[in-house]
Amino acid sequence: MPIDQPIYMDHAASTPCDPRVVGAMLPYLSSSPGNPSNRNHRFGWEAAQAVESARKQVAALLNASPHEIIFTSGATESNNIAVKGIARPPLPLGEDGRAQRGQVRAQISSPSSSRPHIITAATEHKAVYDPAHTLEAEGFDVTYLTPGPKGAITAEMVEAALRDDTILVSVMWANNETGVISDVPAIARLCNEANVAMHTDATQWVGKMPTDASRDGFDLLSMSGHKIYGPKGVGALYIRDNERTRALRAQTEGGGQERGLRSGTLNVPGIVGLGVACEICAEHMDDEAPRLAKLRERLEKGLLSRLDGVHINGAEAKRLPHITNISFERMDGEALMMVATDVACSAASACSSMAVKPSHVLTAMDVPEQMALATLRLSLGRSTTEEDVDYAIDHIATAVSNLRALAPLLGLG
Repeated sequence: MPIDQPIYMDHAASTPCDPRVVGAMLPYLSSSPGNPSNRNHRFGWEAAQAVESARKQVAALLNASPHEIIFTSGATESNNIAVKGIARPPLPLGEDGRAQRGQVRAQISSPSSSRPHIITAATEHKAVYDPAHTLEAEGFDVTYLTPGPKGAITAEMVEAALRDDTILVSVMWANNETGVISDVPAIARLCNEANVAMHTDATQWVGKMPTDASRDGFDLLSMSGHKIYGPKGVGALYIRDNERTRALRAQTEGGGQERGLRSGTLNVPGIVGLGVACEICAEHMDDEAPRLAKLRERLEKGLLSRLDGVHINGAEAKRLPHITNISFERMDGEALMMVATDVACSAASACSSMAVKPSHVLTAMDVPEQMALATLRLSLGRSTTEEDVDYAIDHIATAVSNLRALAPLLGLG
């Protein structure tokens, strides 16, 4: 039976903004217009105070100190600051006091000098994967760890790749396509012992699972507001206060906001919304995670019972409770998306969905190309109910069965 609007199962791409978040943001969109950098009047003071209150809320969710949090436009920018900012050395100054950019490039590219080494994963989000390739083109040596079918990056993999000249390890905490969890605390402990900076893209993890910066040991962590029922266009970067991060180099220069690491007028409404979203996540996390895990299990079992040739990617690994990544044999993924219109989900990660090619994540997990192209990511959220899950099972199973009947015409028989 057709429904008024699709069932939303794409929370890994973006979550709806919580009404409490919207309410907290509204004054800073109208009646409190101050720039937090302007300390000459009350409106600027109010904006600055709101930013610092939000900084405390974000820090509380991570069990960090407020001064270790800087605000960004989202996890993509946070990732770029972390990866490029650690890798690129501080610019030397000439006699005129100006930065000598050419000297840095020459130093990195010189055959006589060691090529600084970076470790990351072949399954990273493009916001880490692409900066790593950029650094590689600049002369850095980058190792891309391949996890295999389970999809997780382990401390043993990182340890085997570590070298004396390794300067950075960047491993995402939970994969955005499969939900597979890597052992970030163990990797962080290893990096601490080796005195190597450790960054994690925790965009899917934060707000869903407990995070403790003092316990877990990472040096840098990226997060985004729109993954935790906050607004789009705002995020944060946690920067541990230690020697490994003090040479972190800004990637945007200008007004010197956010300790000089992220210049630009602060998005006060977005930052306020992010802070409130973090506070709400802390309140509901313990109850929401097990509820979503049960719904995900119901969804997977329902599809497995209705269809043959169904594969849950990463099923043997620890996964986030709200994400499932499912491949269908004898199926064309684009065709499935076109007919399964009553369930809003992703054929691949949202940031790369314009390209009709196998997911680099599934390729690194040894998923065959045809199967990778016939994959759906379904991600659940606060508003997801058992009725939603049952409807999705029936709708997707019916669509797959109908398309399989047409498989010979599609060349998939």
